Amino acid sequence: MQAILLAVFATGIVVADQITKCLVVSNIPLHGQVDFLPGFLGFTYVQNFGAAFSSFQGMQWLFAVIFALFTVAVIWEYKKRSLHFTKFEWWCIAAVYGGGLGNMIDRLRLGYVVDMIETQFIRFPVFNVADCFITCGCIALIAHLILFNKAFWKEEKKK
Repeated sequence: MQAILLAVFATGIVVADQITKCLVVSNIPLHGQVDFLPGFLGFTYVQNFGAAFSSFQGMQWLFAVIFALFTVAVIWEYKKRSLHFTKFEWWCIAAVYGGGLGNMIDRLRLGYVVDMIETQFIRFPVFNVADCFITCGCIALIAHLILFNKAFWKEEKKK
């Protein structure tokens, strides 16, 4: 049952990400800007041909390989359960996976990722809904592993 809920959660992230991207592409011209919360947050339609901060531009094959390996690792670990992830940590992994899948759909379909969320109060690269889930999921997972999951760090006792 948990696997189904995690899959539904990840799918919901993909749907929210793709809907926001479609709305931006259909309503804002490339490099166009729309204020959302003036001085704080706006929407700017950009096409990202790389990864975070536009790094690794033109290496779509690398992102596809990494995502495929991540998919295999998540499925393998879920079935084996050898790393002692908690339920919360699996939700974090599902958030990262859903965000990654949302961006991978763009890469395969368009050859780039649609980004649109722009912070106006600090200089920061434009990002998207998928990026939010990837970042928040990773931060929450790492923090929880470090602070709360002691079983994750213990070595398994050999028989």
